[in-house]
Amino acid sequence: MHKLVEFPNKAKLILIPFLDTKAITVLFLFGVGSRYEEKIINGASHFIEHLMFKGTKKRPTTLDISKDLDAVGAEFNAMTSKDYTGYYIKINHEQVELAVDILSDMLLNSKFDPTEIKREKGVIIEEINMYHDNPLMYIESVFEESVFQGSSLGWDISGPVSAIRKMTRKQLLDYRNKHYRPENLVIAVAGKIDSKITGLIKKRFVDKLDKDDEPLQEFVPFQPDQSAPRVKIQYRKTKQVQVALGFPCFGYNDPRIYALHLLTIILGGNMSSRLFISVRERRGLAYFVRCYPNFYQESGNFMVQSGLDITRLDEALKVILHELKKVKTEIMTKKELDDAREFLRGKTILNLEDSSNLAEYFAKQELLTGKMLTPEQKLKKYEQVTPSMIKEVANEIFQKKLFNLALIGPFKSKEKFFEQIDL
Repeated sequence: MHKLVEFPNKAKLILIPFLDTKAITVLFLFGVGSRYEEKIINGASHFIEHLMFKGTKKRPTTLDISKDLDAVGAEFNAMTSKDYTGYYIKINHEQVELAVDILSDMLLNSKFDPTEIKREKGVIIEEINMYHDNPLMYIESVFEESVFQGSSLGWDISGPVSAIRKMTRKQLLDYRNKHYRPENLVIAVAGKIDSKITGLIKKRFVDKLDKDDEPLQEFVPFQPDQSAPRVKIQYRKTKQVQVALGFPCFGYNDPRIYALHLLTIILGGNMSSRLFISVRERRGLAYFVRCYPNFYQESGNFMVQSGLDITRLDEALKVILHELKKVKTEIMTKKELDDAREFLRGKTILNLEDSSNLAEYFAKQELLTGKMLTPEQKLKKYEQVTPSMIKEVANEIFQKKLFNLALIGPFKSKEKFFEQIDL
């Protein structure tokens, strides 16, 4: 289904033919995100992502870039995470040369114009403010700051306003040059592919990407040291309390992620999940409650999130913790596990019908794990999960000493919440 090409300068290209479409996605994924930053430049990965769209010598302005793509109805965007930064264009396969040309031009020749840097600081600061002013969006950051306490994994991807204001052009260029290297790059092309694509990418981009003799920044794995429950509060005078609770867990390379992922589906992954039924449907305690894992290279977390009325917060926390305790002591039914697997299978099939999702699926695996499983191979991993494996993972993760609770609401003291932790 897919083919991996490694160029002499160590850049990698994944070709993923998908003949039932006339679209094609070209994705450039670099192994750098906010976790690689120092405090003084926290937000640099995200800032650089913005600046790549601000003009090159060939296309001097943002408009020059966007109008070329808008003229052919292309979709284009970028993404910054804690582990990686990506740029992609999804386009009619007949226009793939344009997609490769524009992405190559942006990544090789962006001007980082001082005027644009100054202007974009204002844009990013407003993005940060928007994010912070929305408790529904921001609660996950508060939660991860607790889980990854003392590590850059706990920092905001967009950085603090204070760092953005002080960041210089030299700092941004030095950081880009340090990480935007061929040996730190995976390119994925998915969709209606022809035989010319490898040569096109090699000529337009790979051969022009300078190789640096300096070694890449050493990857520093997160070393968990939590030995007691943590509660983190952001005071806001709100009517609804945003709550995130959960535990640290393992990362992409750990075989236990398959059992954990199925557990999150059973607990809170859809509208027939245990938490949705017990918290919303039976008791009417919340409009939404959900559960999902966040996986990084070597670490991750399990998180339950909900928005709750302050007068019913205590009851909701009790119900949620009760459901977590149940999976530690009871073996779930085969039907419940089979339903979760079928839900996951359906979501995977629908998601990977899109060439951009297909490109990201393979590129992230290669970049973060150094190996690629096809969707079918990955689904077989989920088929091998048993009820006892899920119970074992739940007991390993759901420990009182590893518990983290994050709240955004009108609270000034955290003491009462420690008393409610019943695991």
